[in-house]
Parts: sequence; structure tokens; C-alpha cells
Amino acid sequence: MFWFLLLTMVVVVAAVTLAVVGGGGSAVLQEVEPERLTDPLPANRPVGRADVEAMRLPMAVRGYRMTDVDEALGRLGAELAERDAHIAELESALAGAQATAVNGPDLFKRPGEAPAAEDGPQDREDGR
Repeated sequence: MFWFLLLTMVVVVAAVTLAVVGGGGSAVLQEVEPERLTDPLPANRPVGRADVEAMRLPMAVRGYRMTDVDEALGRLGAELAERDAHIAELESALAGAQATAVNGPDLFKRPGEAPAAEDGPQDREDGR
């Protein structure tokens, strides 16, 4: 009886091992491609707050996959740098336009009209 139980246990362990390892053409545990980020950030428009909130990074054994996090942060960093450059360009254009308006000709003067008097004390008719 002892030999029968020992032989049965060896056969069961061997069958389970082959099933788990995949020997004999068994497809119990198939090789699965690791979960990857599908880049939910839009390529055809600037990234918005809703895009960042909707982004979900795939999990790995010990947290998030470093490559996916690096790619997402790199894309967000590039978007922010582009926006900062555009804001700086617009601010310099606005400063130039304001400087031109202050130092430039009076745009509201009618042709043939005398230039406006400088800001200063005005002579009043009532003598006050």
C-alpha cells in the first residue's frame, strides 16, 4: 500500500509540474505581454488637466513601470516648456506693444489738430 501511495504522489506532482511549466503542449499558463501604457495623452492638441487626471499608469511588481512614468513625465515636461516659451514670447510682444504705445505718436489725434498739452497745472477762467 505504501508503494502505491508513493507512486501516485509522484505521478500527481509530475503532472502538476508539467501543467505549470507548460510541457507537453499544455497551454495552462500562457506567456502574456506585459501591460504597457497606451499613451492616453493627446498627440494632436495640448495636454489639459482632464488628460492628466484620466491617465492611469500600468502597475508592475513593485509599483509603476519606470519607463512608462519617465515617458509620461517627459511628455508633460515638454508640453510645459513649450507653454512657458509661448507665454514668454507673448509677454515680450505685449511689453513691446505697450512701450510703443507710450512713446509713439498719439493715435487718437485728428489730422490737422494741435498736439495735446502736457499734463500739468491748467489755467482756469475762474482763477481758482
